[in-house]
Amino acid sequence: MDKLYSSGCEICADCICSGGASPCSTQPEKCRHGFFSSLPNNQAHVYKASSKERSITIVFTPRSIIMTFLTLSFAALLAYLSLPSKPLTTAALHDGVRKHPSLHNGVGKLPFMGYNTWNAYHCDIDEDLILTTANLMKSLGLAELGYQHMNIDDCWAEKNRSASGDLVANATRFPSGFNNLTSQIHDLGLKAGIYGDSGWFTCQLYPGSYLNEARDAEQFQNWGFDLLKYDNCAVPFDEIIELGMVGKYTRMADAIANLSETTGQPPLLFSLCQWGREQPWLWARKLGQTWRTTDDIDADWEHLASIINQNSFITWASDFYGHNDMDILEVGNGNLTFDEAKSHFTAWSLMKSPLLIGTDLTVVTNETLEVLMNPEIIAINQDHVVGTSISPFRWGINPDWTFNATHPAQYWSGESQNGTIFMLLNVLDEPADMFFNLTESPWINAGRQYSVRDLWTHTDNGTAVRNFTAEAVPAHGVVALLMKDAGPEPAGTQPPCARPEWCIDQNGTLVQ
Repeated sequence: MDKLYSSGCEICADCICSGGASPCSTQPEKCRHGFFSSLPNNQAHVYKASSKERSITIVFTPRSIIMTFLTLSFAALLAYLSLPSKPLTTAALHDGVRKHPSLHNGVGKLPFMGYNTWNAYHCDIDEDLILTTANLMKSLGLAELGYQHMNIDDCWAEKNRSASGDLVANATRFPSGFNNLTSQIHDLGLKAGIYGDSGWFTCQLYPGSYLNEARDAEQFQNWGFDLLKYDNCAVPFDEIIELGMVGKYTRMADAIANLSETTGQPPLLFSLCQWGREQPWLWARKLGQTWRTTDDIDADWEHLASIINQNSFITWASDFYGHNDMDILEVGNGNLTFDEAKSHFTAWSLMKSPLLIGTDLTVVTNETLEVLMNPEIIAINQDHVVGTSISPFRWGINPDWTFNATHPAQYWSGESQNGTIFMLLNVLDEPADMFFNLTESPWINAGRQYSVRDLWTHTDNGTAVRNFTAEAVPAHGVVALLMKDAGPEPAGTQPPCARPEWCIDQNGTLVQ
């Protein structure tokens, strides 16, 4: 991108420096500091500049000042209106990431909830399966709780584009076409999501969107889709793409934003799936509403613990309109125990990740539905007043800020519209008591007692004063609590400070 250079001087309107020299080197001191601006409006302002070669007299009148101002304002307006609205060029992308004004228009304020086909079916998908799943989301009551997106993952396309360059839905798997499919999904009161890739191909080697971003974004919208999951496979050679991760994803973000501006329709919800490469929590909020933070999930405790550990250090990045995506849920899959499934769902929900069911709903068990349909846990994820994630306040068996893929942080807290949230995660392979002082959490006030609500047993469990102990938390199990201020703690509670550091009497006596 060409750079514009300025002289670095202060410019005084209608003032010409003596001898036509550079305004920086010889501009009169009075001109540079706006001397004339302090004279009365009804007085002509005259300044005479002379040199050995010539003398110039400048006359300032109210009319000349007003006309100059109007002329410059009109020129600035014309320049603004002439700015292009087309996607950024490759060269422009090298210079940074622009934040699209269309992002904050109600799309993606909260973590989206729904279903994704990949974990349960991989490539074995068709329109009957999609409609069956969508109908089960309604009949099982999942949609009523917020599971609104029916998302199709990879393998939906033909292997080649049409003669005109368009993506083509697989005629065998989707014989009725996508417009018919998305219409039926919308008729159920749900939203439809589609999958694409930022490279030459998708991860299963179907056509990707590189060099076709605007065409594909328009086609996705014309097909009736509301969300785009955008993967990170089949990256073009460096000498071809000449972009990093940010620039590559900016191409589709630009296409989505420009399409919305052109059509007046809401933009596709843009879900970046680049596996945490190049720290998307630092930049992806400017492009879309969610970003994957890790490699793919799997249905075992080792993968869950690793993902929780990695995300424990970037909880600050999630808030309204931008969320760390911890990947599709594995609740109901593999050999996860009931307690592991509860820990999985609690962590994903309270850390404000998107919640996408990834199990076969035609054979779903009541135990799995009990986890997926916990309304008190979902309410934290979908809090429309507080958008931030819980964060660790103590790591537990490890020193604080320890990166440990098998034993992540154990003690977490965060805000909600109804009180302070606590998550106690037993990362051990055996049951354990879990104890903490209330004021270890930054959201708890000293000198107050708190009512305790268990979000899994759905019971009110009295009040907590100064500390709390959860007894015999199962191996890989979780305790989720909502604590609300219940008034002053009992008079005379000892010691005088729950946290002894610099606890001091008003007479200056330090309490040991």
